Amino acid sequence: MMTRWLRHVREGCKNVVRNGWMSFAALSAVIVTLAVLGFSLILTFNVQQMSNSVTGQLEFSAFLNVNASEKQGEQVAQEIRALPGVASVQVISKNEGLQQMKQELGQELSDVLNAFKQNPLPIQIVVKPQDPHQIDRLAKEVSEIPGVAAVRDPHKLAAAIFRTLAVVRDIGIVFVVGLVITSMFLISNTIRMTIFHRRREIEIMKLVGATNWFIRWPFIIEGMIIGLIGSVIPVALLVYGYRSLYVKAKGVFSGLAFPLVQASQIEVKLAVILIAMGLLIGMWGGVITVRRFLRV
Repeated sequence: MMTRWLRHVREGCKNVVRNGWMSFAALSAVIVTLAVLGFSLILTFNVQQMSNSVTGQLEFSAFLNVNASEKQGEQVAQEIRALPGVASVQVISKNEGLQQMKQELGQELSDVLNAFKQNPLPIQIVVKPQDPHQIDRLAKEVSEIPGVAAVRDPHKLAAAIFRTLAVVRDIGIVFVVGLVITSMFLISNTIRMTIFHRRREIEIMKLVGATNWFIRWPFIIEGMIIGLIGSVIPVALLVYGYRSLYVKAKGVFSGLAFPLVQASQIEVKLAVILIAMGLLIGMWGGVITVRRFLRV
C-alpha cells in the first residue's frame, strides 16, 4: 500500500513538472487566489475586532424632564437597570452635565451658560446594552418609562456600523469565490493536458489490468500538489508581512486607538484555512477533470 501511494505521489510530481507553463499558470492562480483570501481574512479579523471594540462602547442617553429631581432620576435609573439586556446605567446630574458642557464649550462660550439663573440642563441617564444589536429595542423601552422626556436615537450609528461590515463581508466573499473558480479552471486545464499527453500510456495501463483509481490518483494528487504549493507561498508571505506590520504599527491601527489582532492569534488560523483551501481547490479541480476527460 505504501509503495502504491509513493508511486502516485511521484507520478503526480512528474506531471506538475512535465506540464511546465500550464502548471505555473495554475500555481500562480492559486497563489493569487489564496493571497487575496488570506489578506481578506486578516482584514476581516481586524475589522471584526474593531467592530467589537466600537459596538462594545455603543450607548445611548435618556433625558428626564427639566424639572425632575435627583431622587426621580435615581428612580428612573433603577427601572432602567431592571430591564433585560442592560449592562450598565450611569446617572449624570444636572450639575455634572453643566460642568461637562462647560469643558466642551471652552471658557469663552461657557460664560453664556453662567448667564442662566437656573441650570437649564436635564438629568441625563447613560445606558449601555449587553448586546449592541439590541440597542434599538432597549432605547424604545427606556423611552416609554414615565419621567423620560427624550432618548437620543442610537439607530443611525449602530445601523451604519453593521451595514458597513455586511457590505465589506459580501464584497470579499464574491471576489474570493470568483478567484477560486478561476483557479479550479486552470488546474482542470493543466490536468486535462496531462491526460491528453499520456492517453496512449493510459490505454496500455488499462490493457494490462490497472484499476480505474490506480490511474486516477496521480492526476488528483497533481492537483493537490499545485494547491499545496500555491497555499504555502501566500501563507509565508502574509505571516511575515503581518508580523512586520504589527511590530511597525506597535499593535494598533494607524491613527486610531483600536488594537490590531496579535500576530500569534492570526498565524495558525491563517495557515490552517489557506492550506486546507489550497488542497481542496487542487483536489476538486483534479476530481472534476478526471471525471470529465478520463474515461476509465
